[in-house]
Amino acid sequence: MGRILKNQTYRDILLGMGLICSVVALIYWPQEGTLAAVNGLELCYNVIIPSLFPFFVLSSLVVELGLSRYLGRLFEGIMAPCFRVGGNCASALALGFVGGYPVGASTAISLYKNGQCSKTEAERLLAFCNNAGPAFILGMVGTSIFSNSKAGFLLYFAHISASLLVGMLFRFYKPQEGVTSARNTPSFQATSFPVAFTRSVTGAFQSTLNICAFVIFFTVTIHILFISGIMGTISALLTPSGMSQTWVEQLLIGMLEMSSGVSSLTAPGNTASRLSMAAFILGWAGLSVHCQVLAFLGDCGLSMKTYFIGKLLHGGLSAGITALLLYFFPLSDPVSIYLTEQVDVLANLDFQRTLTISSTSAWVLWLGFILLAIYAMKKSHKNSR
Repeated sequence: MGRILKNQTYRDILLGMGLICSVVALIYWPQEGTLAAVNGLELCYNVIIPSLFPFFVLSSLVVELGLSRYLGRLFEGIMAPCFRVGGNCASALALGFVGGYPVGASTAISLYKNGQCSKTEAERLLAFCNNAGPAFILGMVGTSIFSNSKAGFLLYFAHISASLLVGMLFRFYKPQEGVTSARNTPSFQATSFPVAFTRSVTGAFQSTLNICAFVIFFTVTIHILFISGIMGTISALLTPSGMSQTWVEQLLIGMLEMSSGVSSLTAPGNTASRLSMAAFILGWAGLSVHCQVLAFLGDCGLSMKTYFIGKLLHGGLSAGITALLLYFFPLSDPVSIYLTEQVDVLANLDFQRTLTISSTSAWVLWLGFILLAIYAMKKSHKNSR
């Protein structure tokens, strides 16, 4: 099989057959394909656009205005020894934890394109800074999927812990290459606010549309794979290895598209196994998210090897940490009513509510960046005197 895939002719033949089968499937099941596309559009309208757009604008402004350089001076003492990346990269890590997929990756790529980190640092950063957002894990996964707010908090803790562990492991990637100092980025020139703002808004809108395109495509693809019986055939072939067919189907869906994968875990089953599966899917992120990251990469020359390895490690470590936490903190324990009420609000979001929460979070984070940058400038001025 590997020999066939290495041959360009065979690859072209397989690709052509796949495209023909896709066209035939859409012609044979036009209603089902249209319905799946509508569901994908609803997901984009209610969740993707309002939740990601403000954070894309924020991340672009942080890089374009040079705020990441000031933040770098504050966090150099943490980022360099822990992750072997410059302090400038702290903004990508912070936005990746709060903004959700793929804000962290887009920020890391922007830092590299603007000369604020080296190629090796950007590749290290891509391995661990691209993460699921707290609203998605706490709201959709915790409350909607598992009907337990404690499950959401447990998954988010495991998700963040695994991400940081992956970052520490990738500090050994190309150890001979040093760290870019936040005080030494001569190739970067900050732009004026009007230029940065207009560029950020238009760029964020285009990035959000690109993401929506991938979400709709994979939503239709997964639906067609199910109604055509292909997904059932693949899962049946893997069932003799000791895994149940339902478990295999859930794993395959999650490998393709994260949201659909975790949504499939509503089926009855062992809670610990379902949570570990959810943790893996959230860490891996799905092929849909990886395609979104590839769209941001373009031809900038960054390798996706560390990114893919990092996401696999993230998924595996998340599942392991989740299983360990469930051993010590079983979900049968009572949960604070206050926390439950706070997370339940996130379970049923419409466009307006999602946009309000996302915009508020983005502007609070923006204010935090501004205050930290001012503090860094004052500290730098005192040291220079």
